[in-house]
Amino acid sequence: MTQTIALIGAFDTKGREYAFVKERIEDAGFQALMIDVGVLGDSDFHTDISASEVARAGGADLASLQSDGDRGKAVSAMSKGAAATVAQLYAEKRFDGILALGGTGGTSVACNAMRTLPLGIPKVMVSTATGTDVSAYVGVKDIIMIPSIVDVAGINAISREVFSRAAGAICGMVSVKIPKGQDRPLIAASMFGNTTKCIDHARGILENADYDVLVFHCTGTGGRTMESLIESKWVVGVLDLTTTEWADEIVGGVFAAGPNRLNAAAQNGIPAVIGPGCLDMVNFGAPDTIPEKFNGRVFYEHNPNVTLMRTTPEECRRIGEAMTQRINESVGPVSVLLPKQGVSMIDLEGCPFHSPGAQEVLLNTIRDGLRDDISCVTMDCEINAVEYAERAANTLLAQLSSSTVHYPKN
Repeated sequence: MTQTIALIGAFDTKGREYAFVKERIEDAGFQALMIDVGVLGDSDFHTDISASEVARAGGADLASLQSDGDRGKAVSAMSKGAAATVAQLYAEKRFDGILALGGTGGTSVACNAMRTLPLGIPKVMVSTATGTDVSAYVGVKDIIMIPSIVDVAGINAISREVFSRAAGAICGMVSVKIPKGQDRPLIAASMFGNTTKCIDHARGILENADYDVLVFHCTGTGGRTMESLIESKWVVGVLDLTTTEWADEIVGGVFAAGPNRLNAAAQNGIPAVIGPGCLDMVNFGAPDTIPEKFNGRVFYEHNPNVTLMRTTPEECRRIGEAMTQRINESVGPVSVLLPKQGVSMIDLEGCPFHSPGAQEVLLNTIRDGLRDDISCVTMDCEINAVEYAERAANTLLAQLSSSTVHYPKN
């Protein structure tokens, strides 16, 4: 059966470019499903899903959008309609992968649609925005961003090369055979460089118990990705011992994961063991990028591009309150483990971030703020101690043995 690539874009202004890509896809033996999101006029070649249909899916009328002449309003409506349309087409098994070309507006519309698709479905975006921060376009989805190099405006020596290879990329991604494996139930775990020893030891215990562990680096994107996979029911348990992203969220660091961090497991009843890993630190870039308002604080250079700042007692109180608010929403089994002697490698006695006062405020705020029925154990060790890792892993295994959460559809 011939596989199909969805092409989504503004065919009224980018028709020539999409026609070129469509031809490349068909030359490779694939079919193309053409989805028009243009609002300036009619496209000059056949489309499978018209701009009018997309606009209606977004709750708008194409003629009205055209007559209004409000680009922002049109992009918003077509973005909403594109997302609904692409999700419906995929549910109907109409395509196997998706490709788009565009500037910032086209990238916004197409990527919004791509983000409705499950992990693993090939998604390629050729964009003028690639090379800048594309996190707003990609979110936590596996969208491949390819720099257009030149604007998406005509077929020339550069665009011919870029568009052809982008078409080849999506065709290759769709046609590749994913080998079957002996998949085991999945556990999500959070980790930072300063908690690697702990997570590695706990991971070994969980893997020996016949689970696969997905480890997420807590850089903001890592936490959001983990939350998304938990929300999508990919995992049966969560070992969330590195909650450092809450320090960045509260204080203003660069690795914040947003206010929904810790929500997915709590609200979906997924068994979880939670720890305060690396809440002693807020992350910034190189020293010259740190906001002036933090002058005089205690800093530690993790590497030339990452500077850590020690959290204060007051910040620790606010972090603890925010975390317990989310943990207290748990509808499934959850346990909290608090390491009394240190939450990272650098806040131990004699280390740069050692601050008994801040540590005490953090742990007390978390312990005192939890619901009475939530297990909270304070251990007289540091977070990377073997006994802490073993207690965390075995606590999660005990939760999983009595949980009604079943192995998900991965």
